[in-house]
This record gives sequence, C-alpha cells and structure tokens, in this order.
Amino acid sequence: MDTLDPARPWSAIARPELTGGRTIGVLLSHGFTGSPFSMRPWAEFLNEHGYAVEMPRLPGHGTTWQDLNSTGWDDWYAELTAAFVRLQQSCEQVFVCGLSMGGGLALRLAADRPGDIAGLVLVNPAVNSTNKQLLALPVLKHVVKGLPGIGNDIKKKGVDEYGYPKVGLRALSSLLAGWKALRADLGKVKAPLLLFRSTVDHVVDPSSARIILGSVASADAREVPLTDSFHVATLDNDAPAIFEGSLAFLREHAAV
Repeated sequence: MDTLDPARPWSAIARPELTGGRTIGVLLSHGFTGSPFSMRPWAEFLNEHGYAVEMPRLPGHGTTWQDLNSTGWDDWYAELTAAFVRLQQSCEQVFVCGLSMGGGLALRLAADRPGDIAGLVLVNPAVNSTNKQLLALPVLKHVVKGLPGIGNDIKKKGVDEYGYPKVGLRALSSLLAGWKALRADLGKVKAPLLLFRSTVDHVVDPSSARIILGSVASADAREVPLTDSFHVATLDNDAPAIFEGSLAFLREHAAV
C-alpha cells in the first residue's frame, strides 16, 4: 500500500563545513505504530547543523495497521541496518537516535556492532513492559487481530503524530520477543548513551529506562528527565531540549 505523505522516509547529505570538516551521520528510528513523521523535526534540525541523516520508514508502518501485522522485529531491524550501512559507507562516524521501539532497535544495533556506533541518543526507549495484560498475548493474537492504538501520547495541544488507530497483535508479539532477546544482550552495548525520559509516559513504563541504564556497558550513560512531555516527546513541549541536548552530545563524542 502507498505510504501516507507525512510518513515518508527522509534523508539528507552532510555539510562537513558545519561539523569541523568531518562527515558525520545520524540514523533516526521512529517507534512502533508510528512513522518518520515523529522524527522529522529532529532530523531536519541535525541536518541544519551539518550532519548527514537517514530516517527510514520501518516495514508495515505509515500505511495501515493491517500491514504492520504482517511484519515483525526482524523486518524492522533489517531496514534500520540497511540504512545504517548506507550512512557508514559515506561517513566517518555514525550516531543512532531512536524513539520508543526505535530506541530498542538502536540498542540492538549497538549490541551487534559495538565498534561501529559513535553514540546513542534514545527518547523514551522501550525494551520491557510491566503490563500484565500482555501475558495473554500468545493466545489472544490468534483470536483478535488488533486492539485500540497507543498513538498520540502528546501533552502539547493540537499535535498529531499520524500513528495507527489500532495495534496489530501479531506485530506486538514479535516486538516482545525482540525485547526479550535484546535485554539479554544489553551488556554488549558500549557506545556512549544519552537517554531522555518523560516523567509522565502513558505508553512506556519506567522499567525500560531502569533496565537499559543498569545493563549497558557504556562508560558514558546519562539520563535526562523530560518534565513537560508525554511519550512522543520529539513532537512535544520538550522537543527543543532534546534537539539541543543531542547536538551537544554529538559534538562532544564526535570530537573524541
């Protein structure tokens, strides 16, 4: 099915004259049931400051929730990996940024390629859930195709992330399986890590941030609370703080 206009992937070339003469890339990943639209302002901000950007649309996203239900963790990770390889071929260093599930995928990439990633910037990353209702998922996914969606958890009025109205349960089941394997490998993550976490998040509970920060082997792992945003913080009131904070982090670690 055709991709909705707001959900289209986006890429832009580097401008080394703005980054100290170096060609540095940033890969950005959106979240589950979302689309590149939720990351577009961040991507444009980083490109305006000279960074090459790749922002793929993960398979099954940006079309219909039924499409999403025919894809899974391996499909999403393969798409992100392909985008990473494209950046790596043209850049001296590559950073990876992710929102929600995109944060989990970024961590998977960092665990699998510990020497290739210059740093991670994660916004409300998801690797776990304490929701007891998910215990019924192995059976429920064979009975019900979808449940009400998790999109638009945004404090700022009048903002729409163009997410799905429903969550496909087969896709959700694959997500949980991907999380389980990732949690076991978080100790392989060595890249510097900047984690932004909304203090009020109706989608991802605090267990994910605790697990990530308590498990990675990164010598530099920082958490920054966001007090004026909900889950989709990249489109919310704290977005400027995320953009400026990530830029400072990239400049710090690109210098290294």
